[in-house]
Amino acid sequence: MKLARVGPLGRELPAVVDDVGTRWDLSPVTADIDAGFLAGGGLARARDSLAAGTLNELPAGGRGGAPIAPPSTVVCIGLNYTDHAAETGMAAPAEPIMFLKAPNTVIGPDDTVLIPRRSVKTDYEVELAVVIGQTARYLDSPAAATDVIAGYTITNDMSEREFQLERGGQWDKGKSCETFNPLGPWLVTPDEVEDPQALGLRLWVNGELRQNGYTGNMIFDVAHIVWYLSQFLVLKPGDVVNTGTPAGVAVGANDYGFLRAGDVVELEIDGLGRQRQTVGQA
Repeated sequence: MKLARVGPLGRELPAVVDDVGTRWDLSPVTADIDAGFLAGGGLARARDSLAAGTLNELPAGGRGGAPIAPPSTVVCIGLNYTDHAAETGMAAPAEPIMFLKAPNTVIGPDDTVLIPRRSVKTDYEVELAVVIGQTARYLDSPAAATDVIAGYTITNDMSEREFQLERGGQWDKGKSCETFNPLGPWLVTPDEVEDPQALGLRLWVNGELRQNGYTGNMIFDVAHIVWYLSQFLVLKPGDVVNTGTPAGVAVGANDYGFLRAGDVVELEIDGLGRQRQTVGQA
């Protein structure tokens, strides 16, 4: 099942998307796709309502928002692909590198992303994002992580590399600029993602393919990441976990340039849809 939120910023309607891409209004089922919906059996209610044919069709087109309401926490994993660690010249980590991103960075998948003021090194990162569906604290094993995952979506985990790496060593500083976490277009439930470690990820800048990766190259897989994080913080329903990016970012060992106002970034992950952002200036 695919879930979406449709409409102007702050006034999005919850929707379920059927197999042919038609969007159906979930307002009779829930006010939003949020923590209460995910933790309270909302996914099952949405699936039943779609099957029963009781929902109203939403018009095609219009803005797509992030597929979940603003989360309480966005947790990110750094250097989690073998090829990305190699291109940055850094050693593969022995444990997941965890950092936090301001929740208000989350925007819709096709919203404008903004170059921060005084930025010269704004970068892109296509990533598989995990949405938490049940509270996770001190999970017993990675196998237990599958029970707390509501679904998967795409994120562009944008970064300002000077702020991140050259301004006092605070990764959060280069990750939390406004608009730095486009999310969506859909929240795809686990039954439609046969294996989260068998997905292709791609990103283009102005039509040039820059990232062409595979989730099987993660150093720490999705289940391990969620289990690991639960040993250090409580993950709540609706929280987002960005799981790392493959090689091909601008800061890597290549000739790619950093983003500039007017650039167009497009990204996709197998089965999870596609994003398109135009770059603006803050």
